Amino acid sequence: MMGPKTPLLVSLLVALGVSSAAGGHYGYSMPGSPFNISRTDRGLQQVVLAATRSFNDRSNDAFLFKPSAIRRAQRQIVKGIRYIVDLDISRTVCRKRDHIDNLSQCDFQPKGRLHQTFQCHFEVWVIPWDNETKILVFLCQP
Repeated sequence: MMGPKTPLLVSLLVALGVSSAAGGHYGYSMPGSPFNISRTDRGLQQVVLAATRSFNDRSNDAFLFKPSAIRRAQRQIVKGIRYIVDLDISRTVCRKRDHIDNLSQCDFQPKGRLHQTFQCHFEVWVIPWDNETKILVFLCQP
């Protein structure tokens, strides 16, 4: 015979089972956790351009760099949108002094002494309703 606490216990176990099933054991992600996104995602493309501009602004290099490969892209919904991106940024033939706005016009440096690629990890927080973008993490290494 069931006691008065049994329905509560069954409800609790069912709730735990449901949240466990939604928690990544079966391919689902938990609400609020980062999840993989397409490399063609429009928001991701804007974040990659912002990160590349930041890289070029901080670099003392005479040439501009542009993304050459997106290795990992994730999005997390947290009081805005947090993008977590691992990408390669490679040196182009365009010089900074030429003030080129559209990096798609710039070819990559050919293999040789001027060819250079950095592996970068960026975390960017976009707050659309404030029209704000903050780069939280900016790490690049050759």
